Amino acid sequence: MSTRRILSLWFPRLAAERLLRLGRGPIDAPFAVVADAAGRQILSALSPAASAAGLATGQPLRDAQAMCPDLVTRPADPPAEAAFLAGLRRWAGRFSPWVAEVPPDALVIDLTGCAHLFGGEAAVMALIEQDCADLGLSPQAALADTVGAAWALARFGGQAGARSGVRSGVRSGDDIDQEARATRSRAARRRQWGRDRAGDRTHAGQAPAPTPVPGLIVAPGQTFGAIGALPVAALRLPPDTVAQLARLGLRRIDDLVGQPRAGLTRRFGRDLVLRLDQALGMVPEPVSPARPPARFAVRLSLPEPIGLITDLQAGIDRLLPPLAARLRDKGQGARRLQLQVLRCDHSRQTVEVGLARASADPERLRPLLAMKLDQIDAGPGIDALRLEATLTEPVHATQPRGHAEATAEAMGLAARRRAGPLLDDLIGRLGARVGLDAITRIHPGDSHIPEKTTLIRAVAWSEPASDWPPVPPRPRPLVLFRPEPVQVPQGTGTRPPARFRWRRRDLALARAIGPERIAPEWWLDEPEWRSGTRDYWDIVADTGDRLWIYYAHGGALSAGWFCQGIFA
Repeated sequence: MSTRRILSLWFPRLAAERLLRLGRGPIDAPFAVVADAAGRQILSALSPAASAAGLATGQPLRDAQAMCPDLVTRPADPPAEAAFLAGLRRWAGRFSPWVAEVPPDALVIDLTGCAHLFGGEAAVMALIEQDCADLGLSPQAALADTVGAAWALARFGGQAGARSGVRSGVRSGDDIDQEARATRSRAARRRQWGRDRAGDRTHAGQAPAPTPVPGLIVAPGQTFGAIGALPVAALRLPPDTVAQLARLGLRRIDDLVGQPRAGLTRRFGRDLVLRLDQALGMVPEPVSPARPPARFAVRLSLPEPIGLITDLQAGIDRLLPPLAARLRDKGQGARRLQLQVLRCDHSRQTVEVGLARASADPERLRPLLAMKLDQIDAGPGIDALRLEATLTEPVHATQPRGHAEATAEAMGLAARRRAGPLLDDLIGRLGARVGLDAITRIHPGDSHIPEKTTLIRAVAWSEPASDWPPVPPRPRPLVLFRPEPVQVPQGTGTRPPARFRWRRRDLALARAIGPERIAPEWWLDEPEWRSGTRDYWDIVADTGDRLWIYYAHGGALSAGWFCQGIFA
């Protein structure tokens, strides 16, 4: 017999309760979270008031608003909901180290050998209910021998007939589960038809509407008696499989137990038999907890408060070697370092530095931190230092020096290779002063449009470009700006005018080279290019100004002359 004890926590209102927790005050009106599914908006989570108003998850938003005009809705935010569930996973770690997420709204906890630390299983359930109530959450919990049984009872355990078997665990002579299988199957069909006529049908593959029920605790070894009366949807089967089973009269789990396994496998696949065996404990189903994120941090507690920069430098010298050792053991390098100073008055200050390339070398990290020490205010004194690599990247080991490196050094190439780390150190030091995002480089753009031929990238987060396209047939100006209108005499054609006015200056044409025709990207509707095809001219004015002007032939906007760049 299995000795494992699995707790399933289902949060059917997770998305709605997350938003209600963020609100400044309670929302008395019905509240729902709206998600997009197959091009339409449906309700994904409801507040208790919305459920009391007759709304249901999966219901189209228009139908819900027709039923409940006072409905308050908010859009779903799956990343925020996933982060909230991860926070609940960390909270559940107080009960057991084996906690796994079941996206999008559930947790599975392996309580084996842990319940006695809290006074027993009932005490654990009561403590979880109290903590969730303090957090504004309303979970449905079930404790059983297997993951499948706990999952099923958490979602379907509130149905009539299921809870009675869980609570008592003793069958009477009038219990339908003790009748013949054919009689039990006919009775199950009659109950299902009665529910359908009453409008209480449970959709295939979906859990019933959440109702606030106490946590269910199944005694060890009583798994089949607890889940036998549950619908087959409690086995985590696809909706299509549940519908096919219902057409065959197999609506409850105990209806499946006596069926030939070979026939079930041929008709419904292996998943049906696997889920049934997992729920009954015949096939193991481990709980795989999420791996905690690797943290690279070291701390130094000081016997006496310090306040001098030399003392801070000495403390950093003590912290960097163990931090670098941890990074090297995991094959990581620091891209961003955070130094925290903890003062005697319980206040703290944080400074950050970034690197252009990940590194675990203390000699490359120390100068960057030293540049930030002037910003630290010691106040009444610093009694602790904490250094953490908040952003890391894999660092690959360098190949030992061999014949190829020796030949390259002889040819003068090794000096250029060594310039890579030196350039990274220079970028890191400049970034410590002005910020890494302020140091940029140019990359080629995949477009023939002049203003889109280059892209600006941060040097710290990009590599030098090596695939530059061929040089354009005509020179490009040194400075590009948004097109500015050029005033020309009436009747000027498509060739540059002899006299024109630009930026409140009257200029005369001295020389013109062109035209260079550039067509817009027809697959894009860009406002700047609605004037149609352009003929660019490289002109020199009588004042010596060398300009890049063009004539727009007209499109959605009228034709005209514009200036877009200056050569020098």
